[in-house]
Amino acid sequence: MRINRNKAEIKGMRKRMASRKQSYGNDSITSLKGADRVRKRPAVIFGSDGLDGCEHAVFEILSNSIDEAREGHGGKIITTRFEDGSIEVQDFGRGMPVDYNSKEERYNWELIFCELYAGGKYNTNEGESYEFSLGLNGLGACATQYSSEYMDVEVRRDGFKYTLHFEHGENIGGLKKEPYAKKDTGTTVRWKPDLEVFTDINVPIEYYRDILKRQAIVNPNLLFILRSQNGRSFNEEEFLYQNGIEDYVKELAGEEALTGVQLWTGERRGRDREDKPEYKVRLNVAFCFSNKRFLQEYYHNSSWLEHGGSPEKAVRSAFVSQIDAYLKQNGKYLKNESKINFQDVADCLILVSSSFSTQTSYENQTKKAINNRFIQEAMTEFLRHNLEVYFLENTLEAGKLADQVLINKRSREKAETTRLNLKKTLQSGNDLTSRVQSFVDCRSKDVSERELFIVEGKSAMGACIQARNPDFQGIIPLRGKILNCLKAEYDKIFKNEIITDLLKVLGCGVEVKSKANKDLATFDMELLRWNKVIICTDADVDGFQIRTLILTMLYRLTPTLIDRGKVFIAETPLYEITTKTDTYFAYSDKEKAEITAELGNTKYTLQRSKGLGENDPDMMSLTTMNPATRRLIQVMPDEAEATSRMFDVLLGDNLSGRKDFIAERGSLYLDMVDVS
Repeated sequence: MRINRNKAEIKGMRKRMASRKQSYGNDSITSLKGADRVRKRPAVIFGSDGLDGCEHAVFEILSNSIDEAREGHGGKIITTRFEDGSIEVQDFGRGMPVDYNSKEERYNWELIFCELYAGGKYNTNEGESYEFSLGLNGLGACATQYSSEYMDVEVRRDGFKYTLHFEHGENIGGLKKEPYAKKDTGTTVRWKPDLEVFTDINVPIEYYRDILKRQAIVNPNLLFILRSQNGRSFNEEEFLYQNGIEDYVKELAGEEALTGVQLWTGERRGRDREDKPEYKVRLNVAFCFSNKRFLQEYYHNSSWLEHGGSPEKAVRSAFVSQIDAYLKQNGKYLKNESKINFQDVADCLILVSSSFSTQTSYENQTKKAINNRFIQEAMTEFLRHNLEVYFLENTLEAGKLADQVLINKRSREKAETTRLNLKKTLQSGNDLTSRVQSFVDCRSKDVSERELFIVEGKSAMGACIQARNPDFQGIIPLRGKILNCLKAEYDKIFKNEIITDLLKVLGCGVEVKSKANKDLATFDMELLRWNKVIICTDADVDGFQIRTLILTMLYRLTPTLIDRGKVFIAETPLYEITTKTDTYFAYSDKEKAEITAELGNTKYTLQRSKGLGENDPDMMSLTTMNPATRRLIQVMPDEAEATSRMFDVLLGDNLSGRKDFIAERGSLYLDMVDVS
């Protein structure tokens, strides 16, 4: 639309624009003060203004209590989740010092809860309190208070009970102090995150379980109690690992690990740069090898390093180099075989690392990775040395883990070769008819209306072609009996032409969920060429078997098609009942009996269907191909687990289950047995 403006209007607009441009001057610069430093920019401190940021605020308060317990003060921390969204953390340490600080000429509670970059953990490398601390920056308590709707603090120490109350980042009523006769000490903080700061404050119970379990793992013999309000009562859960990471690795490995659990500890001193001060690092690593499970987790000063950093790089380097050296020394590589990589090791390695240092360089305030150069170097050397000794002293276990790493490596390489071959095989082109034998495409390019019929063979295909609507119905016949995909390995599956041809026609690729073959996955629902995939087989025992084999293939290779309701079964008639004027189709013996009973004394001819290949096109059009008159059964994933179990019973290795099934239900199908 064109807008006409007169010269006076345009001149006025230009003047106003010029005025706005000139308004950016010396007085335009402002600074956030007090609570606004957090309330208006929470993501700077917490990493997000959403639920992730709110969760991190919980961890900030919890970490203060953990630091106190690690110093040897208090063996229990209680975290309470209230139904109104408020949170409480109670510890039994010495209690925060909140009274007057003559050195700073301010109250400590002001420094802790109202001043960013204030705390008692800045001199950890000089032998003062909190040598190995989670909280280093002096931000957490203050930032959480600033971002709260309210916060209540209770401190028990030195024979007094101190209380503080804050609302929306402001203190109300100052510090209250009264004598306290009981002997217990500690700090209790209850707060409610502010919806004016965070977009979501409903921290799920799973977060608390996860964070408390992780802290129990890396803080041996420290009891964490989670209380969750449920009406007038509270549900309680406890998290305790007496031996820390060693117990956790044993828990993960179970009874069937390839090797026993190793726990290695050590201390090192060093510096990240020549001009930087020297600091201390304490190293704790527990691991074992397993062909059932794998997991690697890294912690530093109790903080879970979700993104790894220095410890992860050290583990990768040390384990690959030492296992590679062992394989070479013991002649386990085949001639001209390529070297292992960390993925081959990781797929059978259960390892938990928990390191501590008096100086730490986190990537940011959320503490999900560290980048200390010295920690990486010290840990790499520490692991290499211990692995070398371990291989010498435990030859049997060394051989087991080395063999498993090679199995992983060769499976990975085989899967990669299979993936490349599969990609080449399934590579789409414009002319499918020239690449897929006997496939008959439809005219329409509109996926929303296209239908693919999978029929038993060429004889069935003939009647279907004549009965179909060529505008939107395509047909692919199966040449011979399809492979049982439930038991077959992937390389065997993808060498089967019947299956690869069908996958080409579908166009969406395959889904592979197994660990060893995860790289084979090429599935893309957007590339599916059909709105409906219809399995069309004879209504006899052989037809049912072929139908089951096709479903099994789709269930294993393209389960999303079933999940999205794209797979159908075409019901084909078992009987054709003809009178002088009408023709009826019965799809079961029950329907045949009902139709013949309704006909009464009317003369009729009864003919049993011998198969799709012998049906005439008119019959196929009426019963199978015509959307207005056909019967389709949609394959639904309502009970995926039950379906999986049934596939296993019918087609898998569950022999006892199959025998039981035949014994219980075989009699129901005796009338379908062809004994002629």
